[in-house]
Amino acid sequence: MENYTVTVATGTSEYSGTSNYIYVTLVGEMGESERTLLDKPGLDFCRGAVDEYKVSSRTTLGPLLLVRLEKERYWVEDNWFCRYVTVKSPIGDQVLIFPCYRWFVGDVMVEIREGTAKTHKEDALDVLQAHRKRELQDRQQSYRWQTWAKGIPQCIDAKTEADLPQDVRFDNEKRSDFQYSLHFALLELSLKKLAICFGNSWNNLDDFKQIFWKLRSPISEYCMDHWKEDWFFGYQCLNGSNPRMIRKCKQLPEKFPVTASMVQSSFPPRTNLDNELKAGNIFLLDYVIMERLPSNIIKGQRQYIAAPLCLLYQHPDQGLIPIAIQLGQTPGLETPIFLPKDPHLAWLLAKMWVRHSEFQIFQVLSHLLRTHLVVEVFCVATLRQLPAVHPIYKLLAPHQRYTLEINCRGRTQLISADGIFKRVVSTGGDGLLILAQRDYKDLTYRSLQPYLDFTDRGVSQLPKYYYREHSLMLWEAIHSYVSQMVSLFYQFDQDVHQDPELQAWIRDITQVGFMELPNFGLPSELSSKEDLSTLLAVVIFTSSVQHAASNNGQFDWCAWIPNTPCTMRQPPPSDKDAVTMEMIMATLPDVSQSCVQMAITWHLGRAQPDAIFLGQYTKQHFTEGPALELIDRFRKDLKEIEDHILSQNDGQDLPYLFLLPSRVENSITI
Repeated sequence: MENYTVTVATGTSEYSGTSNYIYVTLVGEMGESERTLLDKPGLDFCRGAVDEYKVSSRTTLGPLLLVRLEKERYWVEDNWFCRYVTVKSPIGDQVLIFPCYRWFVGDVMVEIREGTAKTHKEDALDVLQAHRKRELQDRQQSYRWQTWAKGIPQCIDAKTEADLPQDVRFDNEKRSDFQYSLHFALLELSLKKLAICFGNSWNNLDDFKQIFWKLRSPISEYCMDHWKEDWFFGYQCLNGSNPRMIRKCKQLPEKFPVTASMVQSSFPPRTNLDNELKAGNIFLLDYVIMERLPSNIIKGQRQYIAAPLCLLYQHPDQGLIPIAIQLGQTPGLETPIFLPKDPHLAWLLAKMWVRHSEFQIFQVLSHLLRTHLVVEVFCVATLRQLPAVHPIYKLLAPHQRYTLEINCRGRTQLISADGIFKRVVSTGGDGLLILAQRDYKDLTYRSLQPYLDFTDRGVSQLPKYYYREHSLMLWEAIHSYVSQMVSLFYQFDQDVHQDPELQAWIRDITQVGFMELPNFGLPSELSSKEDLSTLLAVVIFTSSVQHAASNNGQFDWCAWIPNTPCTMRQPPPSDKDAVTMEMIMATLPDVSQSCVQMAITWHLGRAQPDAIFLGQYTKQHFTEGPALELIDRFRKDLKEIEDHILSQNDGQDLPYLFLLPSRVENSITI
């Protein structure tokens, strides 16, 4: 008779415990233990419990391979979340850890592997190969691809979040907080609208201050004070919620006929436009992707969209400043070029139109498409093609938390036909999807790699580009960590190439997830450790750092509505001398739209109370010492980056802290 000490850990989130029957069977290389009922129902397996049991076997089991857990209903159905199981052998003091991190829903049996990461070729035993195969077959039944809309990435087959498997759903605390946060924001919105005694439109710019109640932040208030200033406009092009748009201008496009005399007053003495173009100090924002987008109709009123061009100059004293704006792609009398020397209100309104385009681009493209939807492809493929024992599954699992549910909620609540964007955003409805389809056609794997992206845009030397500086530091730390993890489990390039599960994973990504992107640039085969390391770094960077850069500051930059309006209610001005304050107020979002913009950007951009930040892993998927040492080293690298960013921002009136590692979540959870 052999006696094993078995410890079972129940989840710590709300409703993780169960009053149902739990059975365990130990499966060894030489046999199985008795199927053992683990104590009395209703007494053990409480939330957060770590319960210990004795499990016996009449025969020698040999090396343990699997732990079989079963849940059976007792009186009423009661789901259970198991964190892990440990087994202490009767011989010696060896304790094996079996990570689980799964929900047991209904009468169910689950077999879990010991925590040492194993690639396909390392499992020589037929029973373990069969286990890998069964696990993937079950997952492929649960996680299926679907086309939500033609011309954008494939997504999870779920009409709403309720259709998702429990393992990828929000915890109850997260679900409650998400719903409470949204209701709180919308309630304050309603109270504000009731408290404001005038009609739909605001009377003057100061009226927007009336919606700054509880929902406010230091940066939003700084924005309210400085939004009219040209240097602040330029600063947001570098460090706002859409820092990936700006690119060096080597030659003025024909469609933007700015002359040297037009902008001479923006330059210091003894230089001019031609000199600064040659010196590499001229930059361009081109919103051609928004040309002829269908605009939204809100409460029967047509909204308006522009496709501006904005020229910027890196001034030696003032920093990056706008020097010319054209509110359309076709020059002419109806699309004049606005300049800083124009009447103050005309220049101000031109900048508002650029910022309005920024709202559309950062929300739909930088945020939704290039983080949420791109990462969802990797989430689905990982769940379908990599078993839980695979080292790459273990590496990616923390960076997939909640992503499928938040994306389902986004499709049903935010960008759907009757969602929030349709209610208040100028691209709501058809325009939003067409905008995403246009950008998706040009999406490349290269553009998701920060070093290459900055090089291609010609912005590697732009000063005070904190987004670039911080994201590259984090990219280096992530890539180093991932490369060392890959080398831990793959000795040679051919080991990567000959891993059938890994090759099935990359084929699922390229041939299904991104199947409408023949020019994406990611091969359907992984040939080397470096190829794998770079791809994994892209996935982790995009789901953490890149998402934080677009998401975390959206309330800061959008709460003061004139700075980043969600919609425009009048067409762009065609006469610079005709711009009045009445025209501006009739163009900017009305009271209701302004309140919704403030509420939803607060709801989506606020810090999440259950956030798990970069480098922190509450679920111990890796159990072996060398992998844990690499995780510890990664954390030390992140701590150095944290200290550098804090030191750099000490005493700054306008700190850039969005990429502080302690504020960057591991995964896309909001």
